[in-house]
Amino acid sequence: MTVYRKLQAARHELSRAGIKKTGFNKFGGWYYYQLDDFIPTVNSIFDAVGLCGVVTFGETATLTVYDSEDGSSIQFSTPIVYAENNKGQPIQVLGSTHTYLRRYLWLLAMEITQVDEVDSEQQEEKNEPVRVVIPKVVEGTSDGSKDDGPWFMRITAEDGCTNEQWITAVEDAAEVAMEHAKSAADVTAIYAKNKAIFTKLKEMDANAHTELVAKFATAKKSFKG
Repeated sequence: MTVYRKLQAARHELSRAGIKKTGFNKFGGWYYYQLDDFIPTVNSIFDAVGLCGVVTFGETATLTVYDSEDGSSIQFSTPIVYAENNKGQPIQVLGSTHTYLRRYLWLLAMEITQVDEVDSEQQEEKNEPVRVVIPKVVEGTSDGSKDDGPWFMRITAEDGCTNEQWITAVEDAAEVAMEHAKSAADVTAIYAKNKAIFTKLKEMDANAHTELVAKFATAKKSFKG
């Protein structure tokens, strides 16, 4: 049995396993897969069919699926996009980046899909975003302090980064910042401090910008009363 046949068999078994989404985004109100939702099941299936998955990070993030019998392999890769937030320690930012990339790679390799209440809702038709040249770095507004002040964010795009990946990086960075906010004033400061980033987001995808602004409004309301 080739590595391709084994991977297809593993995908088939996983599709029958009934995995569920347990991650919940409190600002967006939607569920998503966490690694814990499917990795234990994937590991069990891989062990049974004779596969092993290895994630590595270099110029790109790569998941290599090896046939444990003959050493043949299949690779899945994605460009790396870093979302930085100075409210977290550098090692925490790195860990979050690795977690996101690992999750996306495994979802890609195993073709994980599932319809639930959120996914099955009628979606608003969106116009295709205008393709805009992605800058290497977009930063918040510096206040002259050593660390560029509280809530300062920097979005860095690696070579090969797509518009969608850049937009996702901005959304993720903003949501992480909102999760660390202690007051409505903090939420306001996050947006004001990084207006340059959100202006670029609006230029790239007005709908994504509108949705993110709504999340800011929800976050502010959560502190009232």
